[in-house]
Amino acid sequence: MKDFILSFDQGTTSSRAIIFDHSGKPLASAQKEFTQIYPKPGWVEHKPEEIWSTQIGVATEVLAKAGLKSTDIAGIGITNQRETTVVWNRITGKPVYNAIVWQDRRTADFCDKLKADGVDKMILEKTGLIVDAYFSATKIKWILDNVDEARGLAEKGELAFGTVDSWLMWNLSRGKLHITDVSNASRTMLFNIHTLQWDKELLDIFGIPESMLPHVRSSSEIYGSTEGQFSSDIPVAGIAGDQQAAMFGQMCIEPGMVKNTYGTGCFMMMNIGDKPIASKSRLLTTVAWKIGNETRYAFEGSIFIAGAVVQWLRDSLGVIARSSDVEELAGRVSDSGGVYFVPAFAGLGAPYWNQHARGTIVGITRGSTTAHIARAALDSIAYQTLEVLHAMEKDSGIDIRELRVDGGATVNNSLMQFQADLLQASVIRPKITETTALGAAYLSGLATGYWKTVDDLSKQWQIDRTFVPALDQELTGSLIKGWRRAIKAAEAWAEG
Repeated sequence: MKDFILSFDQGTTSSRAIIFDHSGKPLASAQKEFTQIYPKPGWVEHKPEEIWSTQIGVATEVLAKAGLKSTDIAGIGITNQRETTVVWNRITGKPVYNAIVWQDRRTADFCDKLKADGVDKMILEKTGLIVDAYFSATKIKWILDNVDEARGLAEKGELAFGTVDSWLMWNLSRGKLHITDVSNASRTMLFNIHTLQWDKELLDIFGIPESMLPHVRSSSEIYGSTEGQFSSDIPVAGIAGDQQAAMFGQMCIEPGMVKNTYGTGCFMMMNIGDKPIASKSRLLTTVAWKIGNETRYAFEGSIFIAGAVVQWLRDSLGVIARSSDVEELAGRVSDSGGVYFVPAFAGLGAPYWNQHARGTIVGITRGSTTAHIARAALDSIAYQTLEVLHAMEKDSGIDIRELRVDGGATVNNSLMQFQADLLQASVIRPKITETTALGAAYLSGLATGYWKTVDDLSKQWQIDRTFVPALDQELTGSLIKGWRRAIKAAEAWAEG
């Protein structure tokens, strides 16, 4: 029996690699940030070659750190930032343009046109997605329309599109495998979540040749092996988009179970079982994973700016030197002093879906300090989470009494406590908060026989701490009322 599983966790701001042992504990990890490119306001790009070089670099580094050889690894699982779009030349393997990141808003006007034409209802019905610049389809169209010769090459079958998992897989297999899994495919706005196939009608709307698309596979199977990147080839056997992987890592395997990942954005997912359900509250319906012949679906609420608000305090305002300093700064005040911060830097996600909204700070007085603004910034993460949870309760008819949490910001105890207070529900932090990478490891390990069953995995999930509501409900209610006024202010600004 090979002893370990290697997870590739390719995120929005960094590439990470983590090695897990049989009990699901991380043995070693390595991480490298890469360049964020902002060519114009609202545009966000990455260099695909840098995504690849940092990811394979940290994979090599983590093996060295752990003192392991590639022969010790039973399989690789891949999890990735979703919707980010890479288009490359099949012959040269070179990207024709930078990766257009999920946060990018350049196609917002085209999305407005689709809505005005009334095709958004059909798109929602087939894909479970609300028409928005967030998803991959409009990004691919933009590349074909704006990069010299791209459309001609695509029509000749010479260009390949992929989300980041496909780009990594193409490079790992040296161009032998052009694949994605159902969870990533379901985020492109080109995939029919009922038939689990690319949809010709959608491809026509966006003017995308089918020859560009990857083959869609399940989330847990042996796809192939690495080709020469390590001293021996390793099977690649699990792929899932980062939020779906986190949901699997949190073992939210029964309908009604909910997790929230606090990363650059915030993503809440609820397991809704083996059939897609349409949301009335403008949540997304998405494929959670497919293992064997069983497909699981989820509701998802996307909050575009969560941890990114702390990076903004650090990089743009300069009020903290390190992201970890935010807890101490915010802790200097007992509350935000009536200041509310709506961090709609890239529009508002669920349940508002206002792509023209922009960041707004309201309630500032002469007595407001950087500590109040830092506190309001952290509070905004909890308020946005509350809105999505309420939408899920409404759509599912399930009263949600516990929320499983993971991601970087969950180390912040005061934020987790405030979250429990607002939700009036238990907030549960597991011992292993690296649940995104763990989910990818689990999917790979199931396919390679490293772990036998999902039941075995669910026994490994352990609680680190449970936060229970402590704030008076009346006070909570008035805080929420203030937040909703702040949202109205942000929306009013968007109306111009």
